[in-house]
Amino acid sequence: MKNAFSLATVAALLCLCCLTAPVAAAGQNTESDNSGRQTVVVQDKFGGQIFGYDIDHNGSEGMLSEDLTLNDGKLLIATETFDQKTGKIIKVVAKKNETLDNFLTLGVVGSHIGLQEVQHVKGIFVDKLTFNTVNPLEGNKLTAPWTPSIDGKTQGLEDVEADQGKPNVAVMASPYACCARFVFGSDVGANTFGKKINLTDSILNGGVPPVMAFDSKKNQAVLAQAQGAPFSIPELALVDLTKGKITEFTGLGFGYVNGLAVDSSSGIACTTTETDNSAEFYNLSKKTGIIVVLPVIGQYSGATVAVDSLHKLFLIAHPVPAAPGQIHIYDEKGNLIKSLSGFAIGPGGITIALNPSKRTGFVQAPGQNGAGSGLQSFTY
Repeated sequence: MKNAFSLATVAALLCLCCLTAPVAAAGQNTESDNSGRQTVVVQDKFGGQIFGYDIDHNGSEGMLSEDLTLNDGKLLIATETFDQKTGKIIKVVAKKNETLDNFLTLGVVGSHIGLQEVQHVKGIFVDKLTFNTVNPLEGNKLTAPWTPSIDGKTQGLEDVEADQGKPNVAVMASPYACCARFVFGSDVGANTFGKKINLTDSILNGGVPPVMAFDSKKNQAVLAQAQGAPFSIPELALVDLTKGKITEFTGLGFGYVNGLAVDSSSGIACTTTETDNSAEFYNLSKKTGIIVVLPVIGQYSGATVAVDSLHKLFLIAHPVPAAPGQIHIYDEKGNLIKSLSGFAIGPGGITIALNPSKRTGFVQAPGQNGAGSGLQSFTY
């Protein structure tokens, strides 16, 4: 689940990166193919552009939001549930017609809870934010609201990160005008909230939002970013959502951090960096890491990262200029297991929604109506 309102000199790494572990090369037992692509396609109900989607790791359904621009310039917006096995839309759980508002699926969190954001718009500006749950997701209807203290006129959510099956989530928000970013924890199902923890480091509180993941075992938000380019070195922060303590350490790689995921069970994190086309694997407890160079497939670097904690795998989206992109699958030691090809991945990456128990996932696809109006399944 990524930004809710926001919308290369490998050799130098050997001497400038400051962690104690050595640089590692990607494993050689790799293959690149399109065997992971499947025939399950989710076509949203009204053919609009999809704004957020996720699937239940331990269930059979998923959730997406869409908006369709009408002839008069206003929108038809909807949030829908779908069947992971068939791709069929099960139910439209929320819909507005002739509106300027927006729906956004923030993800599936806790125990089978779908989370939706509603951006209420006056003129051309967001005036208020409200949040709804679909609890449980297979109930296919809106239930209780989620009520974080976010002023939609001046503040917005940047990210909500969950470890499905665990009750808590990490939330990152900030003013629309830079720079007073803060994070807090929440039990979405219980509609309870932890204290707001202000980020004071300019690297994490600057104009480029950090990427975030949630370590549920330690109840901490994990943040990473580097302000500036091309040779800025990332900073990582571990934010204790219970005590409010922030611990920082300098990372590996060069340039903006594009993606981040954490395996809570092992305490291993994976990031991708912009300038050097690399991925980094960190032991968060030891604050050490290794770096690997991603397969060279063009001018774009690795983007978003997803984690399969069940099988100890990280999946990295990698766009390819003027061609379908790839998803690289790494183990937690930085060994490249396989590269799947044939995905519609732009330079900004793509959400990889996983069901580890079935070793399946969904990514955005053109759909029958184009313009990002569908989802495509794959196996790994």
